[in-house]
Amino acid sequence: MALPMRIALDSPDAVDGRHLRAVTFQPVRMQYVHRTLERTGLDPVGAPALVVGSIRGDLARGLAALGMDVCAVDPAPAATRLAQEADDGAAVRYRTAAAEDLGALPDAAFAFAYYADTFEITPDLPAVIEHAARVLRPGGVLVYDTVARTVVSRLVYLGAFQAIPATRIVPPGRYRAERLRPPAEVAHALAGAGLRSEDVCGFRPRSIGALVRAVLDRKSGRLHDEDLPAAVEFLLDPGHAPVVTYFGTARKPT
Repeated sequence: MALPMRIALDSPDAVDGRHLRAVTFQPVRMQYVHRTLERTGLDPVGAPALVVGSIRGDLARGLAALGMDVCAVDPAPAATRLAQEADDGAAVRYRTAAAEDLGALPDAAFAFAYYADTFEITPDLPAVIEHAARVLRPGGVLVYDTVARTVVSRLVYLGAFQAIPATRIVPPGRYRAERLRPPAEVAHALAGAGLRSEDVCGFRPRSIGALVRAVLDRKSGRLHDEDLPAAVEFLLDPGHAPVVTYFGTARKPT
C-alpha cells in the first residue's frame, strides 16, 4: 500500500496547499486580471506591477507575459527560491518580504498590484493594505483574491483543507475563522487606507464534486499539480454574493 503523501508548505516533494491553490486558481486569476485591465483601461505593457503572495511565481510570470514589469514578493524564503528556479526567462524580480512590511519597496512605485494568498492569512489586514496603498502610484489598481467568511467557506477551509485527513492540503492552523474576510470587512480596510473599492466578483469550481475528486486524486498521486486547473476549472461568478472565494479591485485616487 502506498504511503500517504507528506503535507508541507513550499516543498517540491510534498502536497503543498499554497502551490495547489496557486496553480488551480491561475487561469481564473488571469481571466479576472484581463477583465480588470479592460474595465480600468490600464495598459499592461511596461506597467510596473507587484505581486504579494507570489508563492512559486506562477501569477507573477503570467503578468510578465502580458508585458508588465513585475516584482514578486513572498514571505517564505523557500517559496522565493522555488520561484527563481522555476523562472523561464520572464525577468520577474523575486523578493522575500512580509506583506505587513514592504518597507524596502519605494512609495508610489507600482501601477498595478495583485495580492494573493494574503488577506485570508494575515493577522493585520489594515497594515497589509496600508503598505499596498503606499506602494501604489496615484490611479494605481489593486486586485486581490481572498476567502469569504460563510458557513460553506468554514467547511471548506477550516474543515476540508486543514482538518479532515482525507482532504487536508495545509498544516492545521493555517486558516482561522476570524481571518476569513467578508467583502464589507475588506472594503472597510481599503477605505481606511484611502483606496476606493470598485468591484467584487466571486469565483467557484465547476462543481464541488470536481474539487473533491481533484484533491483526493492529487493526494493519492493520480494527478500532478499541473493537472489541477483542468480537473477543477474555476469560473468567475459575478452578480452573486461570494460563497467561498472572491476577487476584488480597488483604486488609489489620483
